[in-house]
Amino acid sequence: MIKVIACDMDGTLLNDEHQVAPETAEAVRRACESGIRFIITTGRNFSQAMEQLAGWDLTCDYILASGAEVRDSKQRLVNRIGMDLNLCEEIFEELKKWPVSVIFATDSYDYRIGTEEQVEESLILQGQIFHLNMPREEVVKTSLYQRMKARTRAISSMEEVKRARLTVYKIFLFSDDVAMLGRLNEVLSKDRRIAVAASFETNLEITDVRAQKGPVLKAYIESLGYSMEEVMALGDSMNDYSMLSMDFGATIAMGNAMPEVKEAAKYVTKTNEEAGVAYVIHQLLQ
Repeated sequence: MIKVIACDMDGTLLNDEHQVAPETAEAVRRACESGIRFIITTGRNFSQAMEQLAGWDLTCDYILASGAEVRDSKQRLVNRIGMDLNLCEEIFEELKKWPVSVIFATDSYDYRIGTEEQVEESLILQGQIFHLNMPREEVVKTSLYQRMKARTRAISSMEEVKRARLTVYKIFLFSDDVAMLGRLNEVLSKDRRIAVAASFETNLEITDVRAQKGPVLKAYIESLGYSMEEVMALGDSMNDYSMLSMDFGATIAMGNAMPEVKEAAKYVTKTNEEAGVAYVIHQLLQ
């Protein structure tokens, strides 16, 4: 019997406008009212996740930053797995050889190395690649761009990251050159100290090898007294692969999921634009 639903956000719980559809929110509330525990599992940090969930009054636990942070249903910090800063420096030295934009993601701010002008250019490019199909002069007028800018800090060098002793949850990098990212993924994946995944085909996310959704979800639900057989997990991208490839009770790929994710999962549901999460919950409750 399923007692826990673990659900990714972007491409899964959220539609293509990065919003929770009303029918999806209602389905989640019904699941919680029936006694099912709902866990958000996302590559976003806590503040970014709460931005998108604001106003929906959903009771959730949280696995954040692809597994680097865990919070309980009262939003209290349970666990965090930061990256070693010397390792971050090693990775950054490799990344400087590639034409990619690099972000050091923490629990509060995103840090980007460069001048204010370079960082602004990086923000505009990120907005265009991931969210907004519009000219740069229009991107800077959007609320999304303003939110991204507010949570971004420009720094001069990797040494500044080390001096500040930041807790880096993950290194997020992006480019519209998908083939190049594939080659970079192959290079980075040789390092057994890190996990390399992606939320979109235009990005890579690097975390400590221990900070992956699947193993972190398993440890958390077992600490709460649940078994793997009692968990349903839903996702769409390669940062969900570690979760959907494990032997949880039900692993479900969205209809819009990457092919490798569909292959790993036990089932496939409707797309995020068709409220696939709500569909699965309705089937479960029936």
